[in-house]
Amino acid sequence: MGYRTIIIDSPAKISTSNNYLVVRREEVVKIHFSEIHYLMIANTSVNITGVALCELSKNKIKVVFCDEKYNPYGEVTSYYGCHNSSKKLALQLGWRQAIVSEVNTIILHRKITNQARLLQKLGFLDRANMIYDFANEMLLDDESNREGHAAKVYFNTLFGLDFSRGFECDINSALNYGYSILLSCINREVVCNGCLTQLGLNHKNEYNQFNLSCDIIEPFRVIIDEYVYENRDRVFDKDYKYDLINLLNKKVFVKGHEAYLHNAISIIVKSIIDSLNNDNSDVLCLYDFV
Repeated sequence: MGYRTIIIDSPAKISTSNNYLVVRREEVVKIHFSEIHYLMIANTSVNITGVALCELSKNKIKVVFCDEKYNPYGEVTSYYGCHNSSKKLALQLGWRQAIVSEVNTIILHRKITNQARLLQKLGFLDRANMIYDFANEMLLDDESNREGHAAKVYFNTLFGLDFSRGFECDINSALNYGYSILLSCINREVVCNGCLTQLGLNHKNEYNQFNLSCDIIEPFRVIIDEYVYENRDRVFDKDYKYDLINLLNKKVFVKGHEAYLHNAISIIVKSIIDSLNNDNSDVLCLYDFV
């Protein structure tokens, strides 16, 4: 599995040669495909060959393209993420509603408890306890919308009573950018496990190509939230975007062991899909914020 996040942010020509990605600028840089986990094309003047795109897909390397404002705009996803994708797709289409609801509820519960843990870490103990209460009150598939109530308390505690996720501001721009980076990484892992990103558990928007990934991302959002809170007075610029991308290399704990975030995402996505495929939530492993 690759371990490097590569960002191309200036005009360049990208091709491939003998299992190497070749980046031609004033100097020529060669990077072996086995080293690359994530490639971001962050300049609209980059030229990339069709052969390079095909080889990147074959090597299951996520490729994200940015627009003229350096915001993620699209990504390349392989049609077939694994050798037995037809079998995996049949399993996905056969997921029982009971296990879907159970896994969805566990994921949403973990999202809320992670939010409470962040507030607790920051010293907002009363608000943290309030959000813990919301988690404890959660019904199957969150029918009483404890997630929504928790989100209002959570974001107003972090960023002020006048803050709204609908505002255009540096904080929301940073949050949205960070979430989009996590989502593209999760999309890669969903496809690698032979599933369609369109078929979600809780998210079922017909216009959303990444419904399943939008379900899986929920417990991870706190990683972005914490970083943006720590930089809440910072201007959302190019350097800020690079720092958010670099969070994929943040070390976290999964199954009691330290791992880079992008590797933890791989482990956790597989556990979620295994739980659904095997109709057994006991094998479920989710991200715990500490």
